[in-house]
Amino acid sequence: MATKFCAGLFGIGLDTYWPQFSGLKQRLVRALAQVEQRLKRPGVEIVNLGLVDSVDKAFAAGHQFRASDVDILFLHVTTYALSSTVLPVVQRAKCPVIILNLSPGPAMDYAAFNGMRDRQAQTGEWLAWCAACPVPEIANVFKRAGIPFHQVTGMIDDDPACWDEAGSWLEAARVANVMFHNRLGLMGHYYGGMLDIYSDTTLQCATFGGHMEILEVDELAALRREVTAAQIAKRLGRFRVAFAIQPDCPQQALASAARTSVALDRLVRLHGLGSMAYYYKGTGVPENEEAISSIILGNSLLTARGVPVAGEYEIKNVQAMKILDTLGAGGSFTEYYAMDFKDDVVLMGHDGPGHLRIAQGKTKVRPLKVYHGKVGRGLSVEMSVKHGPVTLLSVVETGEGRLRFLTAQGQSVPGPILEIGNTNSRYRFASGARKFVNDWNAQGPAHHCAVGVGHVADVIEKIGKLLGVETVRVG
Repeated sequence: MATKFCAGLFGIGLDTYWPQFSGLKQRLVRALAQVEQRLKRPGVEIVNLGLVDSVDKAFAAGHQFRASDVDILFLHVTTYALSSTVLPVVQRAKCPVIILNLSPGPAMDYAAFNGMRDRQAQTGEWLAWCAACPVPEIANVFKRAGIPFHQVTGMIDDDPACWDEAGSWLEAARVANVMFHNRLGLMGHYYGGMLDIYSDTTLQCATFGGHMEILEVDELAALRREVTAAQIAKRLGRFRVAFAIQPDCPQQALASAARTSVALDRLVRLHGLGSMAYYYKGTGVPENEEAISSIILGNSLLTARGVPVAGEYEIKNVQAMKILDTLGAGGSFTEYYAMDFKDDVVLMGHDGPGHLRIAQGKTKVRPLKVYHGKVGRGLSVEMSVKHGPVTLLSVVETGEGRLRFLTAQGQSVPGPILEIGNTNSRYRFASGARKFVNDWNAQGPAHHCAVGVGHVADVIEKIGKLLGVETVRVG
């Protein structure tokens, strides 16, 4: 579901100052323009309403931001301003607000300032530097009005940490926007007995937004019948480019996987899906069993192109995969396999689809005579996550009926893996494997989680704050 992402920006000041201090307003407007340039990036529409310096302008700005459907609001504090010129804007805009408490530079030139002979000009210069002054007033009013807010404090220029922080808030809001508009397909049913993965789908929609489309496996089977020989041949060519197909893979199994992959793509288009969770036995209905047992390669291709697919009907985990993928980190389905106390690493992986874009080298395709614990046999993928920094994310459903983010940062490290036709990686954590496992499990997550490349836990924490989801970080 294609949507725009829009960030609102406004500065605040006090109209009483403008006739008193020559050039002050123009100086602050220029500073606001600098802030806008800092926030600009591809895919982000900035709505800059300029300086809001009176109550009337505050109400007008609130209506305009709401009409513009902004996803996040940046409030640039340029100088002292009355809280009455801030509250109506944020109340009416009804979106998360970030207070930008930004100084024009690292420090005033005290000697030059104190040497100014014109007291009026001196006060104007002081006002150009007193952005920090009204922030406590604004914070007090927001607290009393029940408005959550977040802060970025720093300098307009020469402050990378400040602008990295502001950029992280933009990225977090962009992810929240994607999740709100995402269409999640649910095909099949839960794996019987995995009580940890059962999820309240209404709670998922209440927290993230989005839509859940209930799909029939019969529809996928019907779409498979319509796939042509030419489409199968073309998809087999794509398989050869995307995968390292092992010599012992039967041609019939590859053709069946190609047929299913083409049908899956059409299913995704028909329903406008941005992610999917699935599991189905298909026992007693050969067409359905064939569709599900040949699904892994097609689902891996979908996952690699931004439509993450989670097996075992793991709704919570496909949400985590979608978050990581939207962050550009990937988001592959995984779980604990074993622990290696000799090398102090945790072995993690899973059967079923893998995220090809975050693989270490080319993903192998291997034939399996049996899918362990599942009906059928066929082709599966074997890959490790790229060596280097990684982030784990689990969407946890608590006993109190809320969602929680559980995240950890570590390293994917080289070494021997289990060559069993599944995804498989070795992860090292700063706290050590033993403590990491204890700390992670203490939070009561499901046994599945998502893994992505890079360290993005800081942004995940911000996504949690925007969505009202507690974030716990271990490792």
